[in-house]
Amino acid sequence: MPGLPENRLPRDRAGRLWIFGYGSLVWRPAFAHEQQRPAWVRGWTRRFWQWSTDHRGVPGAPGRVATMVEQPGETCWGRAYALDPAQEDDILAALDHREQQGYDRRVVQLGFADGPGPAALVYVATPDNPSFAGPTPLTQIAEIIASRAGPSGPNREYLVELADALRAMDVDDPHVFALEALVADHRGVAGP
Repeated sequence: MPGLPENRLPRDRAGRLWIFGYGSLVWRPAFAHEQQRPAWVRGWTRRFWQWSTDHRGVPGAPGRVATMVEQPGETCWGRAYALDPAQEDDILAALDHREQQGYDRRVVQLGFADGPGPAALVYVATPDNPSFAGPTPLTQIAEIIASRAGPSGPNREYLVELADALRAMDVDDPHVFALEALVADHRGVAGP
């Protein structure tokens, strides 16, 4: 996996590695963890600017999934997970596989509702990867999400589960919620 090498992984004072999730990791981490907390990172925003042919779409009919884009003054909320050091290697191998389609490891500084958090590892789809779709009108993204599915399920499910998880954390994300409303308008469209 391109990006941060194993020997440069951030650690908290207890020696644990934290993972920050802002997409499906918010509602379906699918890995063991010692602790989880709502968290945020400054200077980033969440956007559905990444194609998915391996999870929420297929080759020839890719879906759209989230990435984080650097944006001064913005805050991206998600969920942070402290990993059990004994399972860390297996978890990272699984995450590297899960996030293989254009995602790189990066380090971000977490914030929690009650104060600063530790540095954490995050997977970000960079603009130079071949699956980066980039800025697209929300109506076009919504049409794709409403009609695509892949091995991990309908693309619509990814968006709805993320929106529900953000609401449960009392987080307002205008991009996600605008897409959710537009996708709801496409219920009559053929597809999942």
